[in-house]
Amino acid sequence: MNRPPSAAVDLRIEGARVRDIPSLYAELNRVFMPDEEWTLGESLDALDDLLYGGFGVLAHASSARVVWADSAISRQALGIPLTRAYLAAKLERPDTYAARPARAALDELDRGAGKTYFDLVLDVFAGHPEVNPVLA
Repeated sequence: MNRPPSAAVDLRIEGARVRDIPSLYAELNRVFMPDEEWTLGESLDALDDLLYGGFGVLAHASSARVVWADSAISRQALGIPLTRAYLAAKLERPDTYAARPARAALDELDRGAGKTYFDLVLDVFAGHPEVNPVLA
């Protein structure tokens, strides 16, 4: 049964719980998927799919305001060292991941201009204007 979207929802990510990529997705699952029988995978593509709505707390919401408490803690945890390790792991799996984009992203980090994993997560949110993250 298709229900019309409800009013906006207010959500809260506890940034102090985010220590690495697995804990980020554990927190996203806690916030966005509390009543689902399955969980979001550790993938930016999966996060993008989630933010389109259709399941979890966004299934019937017209929009969402997401307060990211202690975002500075998350920003640090998902910063340059973690991002380098994330990209290096991609380079070790050329059968699964395209090496050229990962290498280019590492080069950008080395030049001080690259995006961290935290930045990439915010980029995914930016692609969904109906889901508004508020860094606190």
